[in-house]
Amino acid sequence: MKNTLLAFFFLFTFLSSQPLLGAAEASNEQVVDTLGKKLRADANYYIIPVPIYKCGPYGKCRSSGSSLALASIGKTCPLDVVVVDRYQALPLTFIPVNPKKGVIRVSTDLNIKFSSRATCLHHSMVWKLDRFNVSKRQWFITIGGVAGNPGWETINNWFKIEKYGDAYKLVFCPSVVQSFKHMCKDVGVFVDENGNKRLALSDVPLKVKFQQA
Repeated sequence: MKNTLLAFFFLFTFLSSQPLLGAAEASNEQVVDTLGKKLRADANYYIIPVPIYKCGPYGKCRSSGSSLALASIGKTCPLDVVVVDRYQALPLTFIPVNPKKGVIRVSTDLNIKFSSRATCLHHSMVWKLDRFNVSKRQWFITIGGVAGNPGWETINNWFKIEKYGDAYKLVFCPSVVQSFKHMCKDVGVFVDENGNKRLALSDVPLKVKFQQA
């Protein structure tokens, strides 16, 4: 009886010391766009690489003239995520791991999905980490991922937004499966021999802001 009570005491102490489900996420800072408004899961945005020279009163930013879109590099499908001139930019949405959450928070697992359709009819527009490219020795970001359904089989589809100075950065560090250890790496830019600026895991993060489309 004494051992039972002792075990119960330790169990109660352990449980009471753990944060309630969702408490950690609720305390995370909300991501904001160039107008200072909260990023929402039901809105479209452009990801704008920094430096940004000036943002006007309506959140329109004059930058290096670049954003993100898709390109066919070495294969027809799936397409790779690349940095392009602004006129080629594609809007996208952010889908938090908890779809009931209307706002996007830092350090929270989410899917990133282009809003426009591509020529790859049989591939979704959801970002995913592609297989390791042996010749380039890089992990590239492509499309064809699955939105939602968190688990080890969808582990490559989950990204996070983190604060990075006065802006943000994208990271691949999924925590949707607590028992599954995966690498954590910033998302940066790899420039190939043809000048394509491909999103890839990197030691140098791509500094970004978000502008509503």
